[in-house]
Amino acid sequence: MGRSHGHKTRDKNKANLSQVPKNMKSDGIYEEFSRELADQDDLEAQARADAANTRQRR
Repeated sequence: MGRSHGHKTRDKNKANLSQVPKNMKSDGIYEEFSRELADQDDLEAQARADAANTRQRR
């Protein structure tokens, strides 16, 4: 309808809220993966991650 066109919001905090909470962000540190200690679910997750990485590179 165009009513908000040219009007600023009154809530100043709304523009500063992040999309991902701080406790869910990773710190960039990866954990070591051991195939000897991995179970079937770990191996499937590793295969899915590898497939996603190859799709991302293309």
